[in-house]
Amino acid sequence: MAVEVARIDVWFGEIEDRSGGLAEKIEAVAAAGANLEFVIARRAPDRPGMGVVFMAPLRGCAQIRAARKAGMLKAPNVYAVRWEGPNQPGFGAAITRSIADAGINMRGLSGTALGRRCAIYLAFDSNEDANKARRILRKTFQGE
Repeated sequence: MAVEVARIDVWFGEIEDRSGGLAEKIEAVAAAGANLEFVIARRAPDRPGMGVVFMAPLRGCAQIRAARKAGMLKAPNVYAVRWEGPNQPGFGAAITRSIADAGINMRGLSGTALGRRCAIYLAFDSNEDANKARRILRKTFQGE
């Protein structure tokens, strides 16, 4: 089974809760050549009129410069792992169970399936937990 498990850096920024607020952030990194695989945006219920966006990946100096110019930062204290593999029933359960059985608590999970492939992004509270989860997922799904 072709599975890829990798650490990723997640970038985030505040957005104004208005028409075009999110588009401006995405346009800024797209103009620098970013091919985003992951974007989550939502309102900030504790801050009326504001929202937050998380995105990945950003590669190279030009994309990072563009993100920073647009007010985005590498998300502090968000340690993420990207799992990509075939879209098969039960993989989400197997992934979360393998993490749980290792005693690791996730801070978040986002996933999507499109056709025969799926991608799952797992976020952790520490670099140590993310690295441990990456090793477990590689061993479980790649037979390492």
